[in-house]
Amino acid sequence: MLATARVVAFVPSTDLGRSREFYEKALGLPIASADGFAVVAQSPTGAIRITNVGPELRPQPFTVLGWEVDDLDAAIDALTARGVEFVRFPDMGQDARGAWTAPGGARIAWFRDPDGNTLSLTAHERR
Repeated sequence: MLATARVVAFVPSTDLGRSREFYEKALGLPIASADGFAVVAQSPTGAIRITNVGPELRPQPFTVLGWEVDDLDAAIDALTARGVEFVRFPDMGQDARGAWTAPGGARIAWFRDPDGNTLSLTAHERR
């Protein structure tokens, strides 16, 4: 039943205006709707509902949302040009752009939204 349903991802926010600017301007996602409860960004595979959680948020220490991209280096460069800063984790062996190569060959890079939510980009090894 859900195999063909569109996905809605949820991301917490303490400031919807600031979040909207980041997701719309820095990440380039079109905004489908916005009100006092949430900003909904559209993606080809579903929606991202950036939800107002009030004045306090303790970001989780793990990735909460990610995208699969064909060219990780190009995606990193494009987002960096828009002011996105990529995260470096101690002892991860990340390359000059901040990408880590997983044992299976996928390359992953992480960045944070204005609330400190960890987001990622992944490019799978082409065979």
